[in-house]
Amino acid sequence: MEALFIFIVKSSGLIAMFYFAYYILLRKETFFNSSRWFLLAGLITSVVLPLLVYTKVVWVDPAPIPDMTYLPAAAQIPQTIREESFEINWNLVSLAIYAIGFMAFMIKFAIDFYSLNSVLKGKEVQQQEDFKFIDVNENIAPFSYFDYIVYNSSLYSASELENILEHEKVHSDQHHTVDVLISRIFCVLFWFNPIIWLYKKAILQNLEFIADSEAAKKISDKKAYQYTLLKITTHETCVAITNHFYQSLIKKRIVMLNKNQSKKRNYWKYYAILPALVAFVLLFQIKTIAQEKKDAQEISEKASSIDVYKIKKTTTDQELKEITEKLKKNHDVDVVVSDVKRNSSNELTAIKVDITRGNEETQTIQIEGDNAIKSCGIVVATDDNGVKKINIITDGGIDKPIVIGNRIIEVRQTTDNNVVTVADLYAPVAPVAPVAPVAPVAPVVPAAPVPPVYPGEQMPVFPVLDMSKMPKAPAAPSNPNDKAAMKNFEKEMAVYEKKMDAFEPQLAAYEKQIQEVMSKRGGNYEKEMEKYEIAMEKFGVEMEKYSAYIEQSFGKDFENNMKQFEKEMKVFEKNMRQYEKELKVQEKENKKS
Repeated sequence: MEALFIFIVKSSGLIAMFYFAYYILLRKETFFNSSRWFLLAGLITSVVLPLLVYTKVVWVDPAPIPDMTYLPAAAQIPQTIREESFEINWNLVSLAIYAIGFMAFMIKFAIDFYSLNSVLKGKEVQQQEDFKFIDVNENIAPFSYFDYIVYNSSLYSASELENILEHEKVHSDQHHTVDVLISRIFCVLFWFNPIIWLYKKAILQNLEFIADSEAAKKISDKKAYQYTLLKITTHETCVAITNHFYQSLIKKRIVMLNKNQSKKRNYWKYYAILPALVAFVLLFQIKTIAQEKKDAQEISEKASSIDVYKIKKTTTDQELKEITEKLKKNHDVDVVVSDVKRNSSNELTAIKVDITRGNEETQTIQIEGDNAIKSCGIVVATDDNGVKKINIITDGGIDKPIVIGNRIIEVRQTTDNNVVTVADLYAPVAPVAPVAPVAPVAPVVPAAPVPPVYPGEQMPVFPVLDMSKMPKAPAAPSNPNDKAAMKNFEKEMAVYEKKMDAFEPQLAAYEKQIQEVMSKRGGNYEKEMEKYEIAMEKFGVEMEKYSAYIEQSFGKDFENNMKQFEKEMKVFEKNMRQYEKELKVQEKENKKS
């Protein structure tokens, strides 16, 4: 479950990264098709990149592990039995909240599909080229859905209908419905993230810019096309999960239609996201695993049989192949040998061995250098129940005896390099390391408040403007190098912008109307956000109390226990020195035997 939360956090962060890159750098550029692929790449990257984790293995020296088997009864440390108390599993609570929101938006998604089907079902379809035209009687805004184009011809003149169809053909021909569906799916998956709703809006807005730009190239009267845009705003009813001719973006669409093409040198803005992605990978997608170097004494004492496969500096390629075949045949272990390098004396200086058994995690021996390698190998220990455990022995540890209880296992060289000799010889018992004091149980971490859900938007009807007074945008000169023509064009553009400013009061009134609607239908969102901020401040105070409690709990008592543990460790080290002396004496006796 923790992995799921981490994935959601990483994906949400990538979505926010791509959205702000688009909003700050690209939304005013006219590279509409490039922006489309940039936004789609952001969504795909947000779910794929968090799954790509590079694992880096770092070999460390093993820490001493206490053996409780030989602990005398008098030395047993009393265990404190803690009473179980009811605790809220906030992970399950969060998962339940997410599941409820997910199901709600899935139901809404299904209802939208049903509404679309009810519009298309039973209607007469006219096939023309690659498009399917449906003329309906309902008072709905024209829209496209894959190769279907739906409209009400009775609401428009012939020229207006031609402009509408050219626009919708672009949506259908470039498969913009796919973008719409992908953005809706991401809104269902990340419904709790306000950025994803803004991201979806940016995608739909850019699709409209694309359709307007392409349609305007095929229409001779651009001014008439702009009039059609304004007329469509009188239709409130729109079908979800489709490309609408009207997307509450009328002012921006008109401005973009008359805006000069962006300069090609501005393409660098699309690559500005790459350093951020590299930083994301370096910070969050490289997993470092500390793996202990295993000495021969670390093999489990429960092992009833041991097979050792030894690799020396003189091991040949044929012998490596035989070891691989024997491990597969005897223990069903897959071994892949690679990166083999030898010096002038044909001694191994570098080798990489990947070991995998079934669904277990792959273990790796990798040695690199200019000098001949020390002996290393693979140890397969089998216990009384037939359970096999694979161990990697490095740094010459394969040449040392393996101590198992009161037996000593020695690896002796024979013709097949992997024979193990078992001698039933007594070995002195190692002293038991003291157990570190148990840290006090921390209280439940205060739960962070849940942010309010961003309300859905429903825009009011766009005001009807005086079409006859709308200025016509000046045409750019065909030769950009003609300074006189360009200077005249700039003057005409200044006059055009002043005339367009005359429409600003009506547009401002429209924006005020939008604010009033949002105040009535979604005004509680701001109040809820204020409550959320107050709750966050309270949460900060609770976290400070929690931190103070942790500091107090892990204070003097725990420090005294640690001092006692350090004293016991000194006694343990003294006993270990005595044990090493006894072990040397026993080794001499074992050799005589």
